[in-house]
Formats: sequence, structure tokens, C-alpha cells
Amino acid sequence: MLSLRIVRRIARGLPRSLGDPLFKGLSAVVAIGVVALLGIITLVLAFAAEPSIRRFGPSFLAGGVWNPVPPEVFGAAPFVYGTLVTSALALLIGVPISLGIAIFLSELAPAWLRIPLTYIVELLAAVPSVVYGLWGIFVLDPTMRSVIEPAVQATLGFLPIFQGTPIGSDKFAAGVILAVMVVPTISAVSREALLAVLANQREAALSLGATRWETTRLAVLRYARAGIFGAIILGLGRAVGETMAVTMMIGNRNAISVSLFDQGQTIASWIANNFTEAGPLELSALIELGLVLMLMSLLINVFARLMVRRVLRRGEGAA
Repeated sequence: MLSLRIVRRIARGLPRSLGDPLFKGLSAVVAIGVVALLGIITLVLAFAAEPSIRRFGPSFLAGGVWNPVPPEVFGAAPFVYGTLVTSALALLIGVPISLGIAIFLSELAPAWLRIPLTYIVELLAAVPSVVYGLWGIFVLDPTMRSVIEPAVQATLGFLPIFQGTPIGSDKFAAGVILAVMVVPTISAVSREALLAVLANQREAALSLGATRWETTRLAVLRYARAGIFGAIILGLGRAVGETMAVTMMIGNRNAISVSLFDQGQTIASWIANNFTEAGPLELSALIELGLVLMLMSLLINVFARLMVRRVLRRGEGAA
């Protein structure tokens, strides 16, 4: 807002023919600045991680050992695996809940209930992650250990991912706490995408005899799917980079295991746990982990862009 006011004040004192070129130039500078900042961050991380990159090469991504004692061997595989597993579990749990909340708030809730519930959902997105972590330790952990995980194991224990001893602080608990954290973001953005659908779409479907659910599914969700997909990617971005809550819930064990009831690590939690006490080469390896996390986030966003474009093209072809 402040930048727009400055541009307007400058534009008022200039000939009208210079207003558009000035605004275009300033917009280009801002856009280039964002890209340049991203490039600078990447270069700084790559430069700081250069000793680790030069010593371990591609084997760093596939290595499963993190040994800071000479001869110092470091590998990122357990942390990449833990990050992917907990993020996928968070989306698996959080996306259906988020879409249900978004549909209820935008299509079904009465006005007297819609507004306070919307404020509550948006407020949850502003809660610090350390608060979620404390709630996880004192409330979620005992509940997972004594109620939820035993019930899941009794029902689905024949699956390898649900075998082992329920302990409460494990990958499953970390995925659940991440799901709780991404629900406000996904539901809020999805709700805005649903509200952006023109009322004519709803009215046309209802006039043809469609039920409320058919109208929502065919006339609303279909036209809001690009925005909903973007909301899911925003939630995934938060899940991938979350640090404190995951560190407090995942158990902090450097290992790859199939069972969700085993402890693990993510990239962000491992960096947070070891950064202050690392030696020179280990510090370089931790920075390389940060570079890997950044590249993962970039790849996720690029993939999301491609998927949204594909969905939109498919929708235009069907129309």
C-alpha cells in the first residue's frame, strides 16, 4: 500500500504520458529484484555448501550415514525421506478436512455462523509453530500413544506402515501435527477460490434441477479447482519447511524405516538440532541440506504451476 501511494504521488507530478511507463518500470524492477534475491540466496547457500558438495558429490543425497567423527561421512537420505513422508501424511489427512471446511463456509453455513468460523480458521493460521509443538507434546503425544495409534494398529496392523510399537513421538504424530497446521492455510485459500466462482454457475445448475451437492461438485468445485490446487501446494510448502513443531514431535532419530510408528527426522528438524554444534565440514553439509530443501520447494512450486496449467487447459477443452 505504501509503495502504491508513493507511485501515485510521483505520477501526479509527471505528465500523463509518463505514468504508465513509470509504473511499468517500477513493477519490472520489483519483479527482477525478487528473482535476483532468490538467485543470491541460492548462490550463497551453494558457496557455503561447496566443501560438502566437493567432497561427497551426488552420494550425499543417497547416503544414509551422518557421522561427524573422523573420517566424517554425511548423507541426506533419512532426512529427505522423513520430510517427504511427513508432508505426504499431512496432506493425506489435512486436504479432505480443509476442503470440507471450505465447502461448508462458502456454500452451506448460515451467515451468522460463517463469519465467526472464518475468523477462527484464519486465526489458527497465525498461531506460532512452537505453540503447536507444545500442544503436541502435552496433548497429542499422550493421545496418540494410548488411543489413536493402538486403534489404528488394531485395525490396519497388517500393513507394514502401521507395524511397530506405538510411542506417540514418531513420524505418524509429526504428520498429524503438520496436518493440523496446514488445515487453516488450505481451507482459507480454498474458501476464497470457491467464493470467486460466479453466482451464475450456481444458479444455472440449480435451475436445471441439480441438488445442492451436485451444484457444489459440478458447478463450483470444477471451476475453482485451479485455486484449490494452489491452496494445497501452499499447504505442502508449509509442511515441507516446518521446523519447530516437527522437531518436538518426530522423535529425532536418524534412520529410514517403513513404519510410521518409528521415530525419524526431517531436513528442517535435523538442521535445527545440529547447526549450533557443528564442525566446519558438518556445517557445510547442513547448509547443503538447506540447499536441498530449497530446491525441493522450488521443484514443488514448478510442478504445481505445470499441473494448474494442465488442469486449466483440460477444463477449457472440455468447455
